[in-house]
Amino acid sequence: MSENIIKITQVKKYFGGVKALDGVDLVIKKGEVHCLAGENGCGKSTIINIISGFYQPDSGTIEIDGKEYTKLTTQQAIDAGVQVIYQDLSVFPNLTVRENLAITMEKSSGRKFVSKKRFDEIAKRALSKIEFQVDLDELVENLTVANKQLIAISRALLTDAKLIIMDEPTTAITQKEVKNLFNVIRDLQKQGIAVLFVSHKLDEVFEIAEHFTIFRSGKNVFSGETKELTQASFTHYMTGRDIEEKAFEYAGSENAKTVLEVKNLTLANGFSDCSFSIREGEILGITGLLGSGRTELAETIFGIHKADSGEIYLNGEKVEISGVQDAMAKGIGYVPPDRGVEGLFMDQSIADNISVTRWADFRKGILMDRDAIEESVNHWVKELSIKIGNINDTMRTLSGGNAQKCVLAKWLCRDLKVLILNGPTVGVDIGAKYDIYTLTKKLAASGLAVIIISDDIREVLLNCNRVLIMKQGRLAGEFQAEELNEATLSAKAVE
Repeated sequence: MSENIIKITQVKKYFGGVKALDGVDLVIKKGEVHCLAGENGCGKSTIINIISGFYQPDSGTIEIDGKEYTKLTTQQAIDAGVQVIYQDLSVFPNLTVRENLAITMEKSSGRKFVSKKRFDEIAKRALSKIEFQVDLDELVENLTVANKQLIAISRALLTDAKLIIMDEPTTAITQKEVKNLFNVIRDLQKQGIAVLFVSHKLDEVFEIAEHFTIFRSGKNVFSGETKELTQASFTHYMTGRDIEEKAFEYAGSENAKTVLEVKNLTLANGFSDCSFSIREGEILGITGLLGSGRTELAETIFGIHKADSGEIYLNGEKVEISGVQDAMAKGIGYVPPDRGVEGLFMDQSIADNISVTRWADFRKGILMDRDAIEESVNHWVKELSIKIGNINDTMRTLSGGNAQKCVLAKWLCRDLKVLILNGPTVGVDIGAKYDIYTLTKKLAASGLAVIIISDDIREVLLNCNRVLIMKQGRLAGEFQAEELNEATLSAKAVE
């Protein structure tokens, strides 16, 4: 028997004239946690689809548990023990936990009639494999993203999985939930199950993976043991460039002009009695666990919610913000955590998405001044180094990092006083992440007041000069970033 669960050798894959994979290799041993890393568009998703039998390679060989396949189908991959947990988790939100866990096995058995007793037995057996407890009658749409992942993992284990592929599994979950997921992965490893952990997050690679493979532009760049890596070398292999991590230094003073001040702001069932201020040129961090009220606070300042009590001041003048249009008119911009749902019109053009916040300025009678829109959009595409084909392409043609830059561009084309970034680098790769960090610091240097809301401790410390901690709807502490490190800030956020 082979010691490898999977061995990919010199696999190539073309889509039209585009070479997605250019002779890549990938070897994963049984019971190993292996990280596949690379920026968006490097070929990670393509190789996952080849291992799962969804795509056929144009050349190269695929070997699973010692057996070579010339043409691997999805059913052959499943029968060989390969299970993929995609970013969208492939769960049925309108079905119960019980139904989600049992449906695959029931369908494969060819049964025509449903038995609740049989569903119960299957569901309980699945959950017991990772010692996960959840109400079987609960609709999956009501679960957290982390619990949806555990449902997907439990279901995968019913099919005698030997290799579980997790595609960017930590994109939408909190640090605490990441720790719980890692414990589940370690338990799977003890059972002899290999895990291919697909990620571009450095800290996760170092914590969970023993071996790693890095793709760039459809090619193998490096493969080896994780202990061989450093933060700098990992970033270089992924991006092809050296990126210097430099903490934000606030250039102003305590006497600098206060741009935004919040006094005793309260939103029922969201947060209460929150007071803070931010000066021009500052980057203020707000962190806390999921449910701490941090997003509700941001959305209230932006006018999505109307505060029940409290006051908001801009440049020393008390303002009433009764809606989003009010906030925009007063110079407040907001980048939401879910750009695909809240920040962009994914089926509309890049041009329309970037220009949408200024459509009133671009009106020419009953028509739109498309020449003025094109000029503005091209300016911001160049200014933010957004990689696009054509400004008339839809947003769906862009990578996560470039889409996020478009969200930023639509606000930067306005005259802003305050920019709120909620999870500014969720789902973007390393290169785009540091591009956004550089841009944020540049905006602060120009005098803009920036608020970053994030549970990425490293992100907060690298980009903010002050940090507020929220707990259970209240501001529980304020610190200068220089007073903190990753360990102390993590501890303060959960203590």
